[in-house]
Amino acid sequence: MYERFLALGLGVTGDAVVRYARDLDAQITVIEDSPGRDAAYAERVADARSRGAAVVEAPAPEGLRDLVGAADVLVPSPGVPAVHPAIAAARAAGVPVRAEIDLAAERLGSTPLVAVTGTNGKTTVTTLATSMLTASGVDATAAGNIGVPLLDAAAGKGEVVVAEVSSFQLVFTTEAFRPRVAVLLNLAEDHLDWHDSFADYAAAKARVFAHQSGDDVLVFNADDPVVARLATAAPARRMPFTVANVGAGDIRDHANARAATMAAGEVGGTPAGIATALRSFEGLPHRMQLVGERAGVRYYDDSKATNPHATLAGVEGAAGPVVLIAGGRNKGLDLSALRTLAPRLRGVVAIGESGAEVAGVFAGVTPVVEAADMRSAVTRAAEQAEPGDAVLLSPACASFDWYDSYGARGDDFAREVARLLARDPGPWLERQVTE
Repeated sequence: MYERFLALGLGVTGDAVVRYARDLDAQITVIEDSPGRDAAYAERVADARSRGAAVVEAPAPEGLRDLVGAADVLVPSPGVPAVHPAIAAARAAGVPVRAEIDLAAERLGSTPLVAVTGTNGKTTVTTLATSMLTASGVDATAAGNIGVPLLDAAAGKGEVVVAEVSSFQLVFTTEAFRPRVAVLLNLAEDHLDWHDSFADYAAAKARVFAHQSGDDVLVFNADDPVVARLATAAPARRMPFTVANVGAGDIRDHANARAATMAAGEVGGTPAGIATALRSFEGLPHRMQLVGERAGVRYYDDSKATNPHATLAGVEGAAGPVVLIAGGRNKGLDLSALRTLAPRLRGVVAIGESGAEVAGVFAGVTPVVEAADMRSAVTRAAEQAEPGDAVLLSPACASFDWYDSYGARGDDFAREVARLLARDPGPWLERQVTE
């Protein structure tokens, strides 16, 4: 095992690598390119140093090369660019570059790992599969991008670990990353500001099953042509699922349910436990979440939709005409696919850095207005909506122009909807008060 770890980034992943290295009594150095100035960052630095880690902030190029050369392994945080100088230096020096999930898979040993990836639906399937296993009496833990780092979950183990994994992480995996069950849900353009191309992005996702063998299982979406093509190269047992006969508005939920059911069934999920979890599952925040209603107009938070593929699914899954609130920080994606939604839309409110781009997509086919903040976006959407319509925040873009996360964006939307309804409740709420 390694004696000298070098972590790139002092966030959730960097913290987990520090704990892991210290558990092994190994040396650990953390490089932070963008030191924070707030109390939370200062607390992370203090905690890392209290565990014996060296924290190096914004090193010069020569110092960076020296740090890499002195390490046995480099562990980059998700989202750190693949062209980062530290990664280039590690490859030049022959220092292994391994994702935290790769080290975690090794740490798990014989404990079954279910690894879930895809462009959309990862968190829902991870959560649902874990719930199915728990309801079946299996000691299951949800981990990865869903919250708990996989390295931390691997320390506690349990009977099964279900992990949401990203393309950023999968790029830096080795033969050690061999999930008992791999799940590949769907593939559409995403994160092209990080990956060189869609082909590069898809290849990274395919690494979820690349090192499987024997009786390992790949659960995959046979309705997705890219996924189906990639699955032909799977080295282990393949289990396709399809929702070809499901109504258009229900496809996303049914696909997630089928993927979770098949994955859970491979590692101890029982029919009774799976059925119980399906009946009780209420969905996750910021995923087509109803946050208000007035005068027959429903307001939905789908802030998790950070790419066009997710927004297409959100609009198609809504009942009735939609007033769409879209925009944010584009991740290098082609937003023109959204134009196909025009027949379903009452209007569009364009927001954020990509507001002008969103407006251009719908120019001439759908009424579009632009808004400078979430309050005005909700107000302008409400002005366009008619009874029976849905106002849908489904941005097709990342949130980092206005917010720290898609969750913060969705929470702000919900607050502004509540403010709107409180200020001008309309006939629907008036009825509730008088009845």
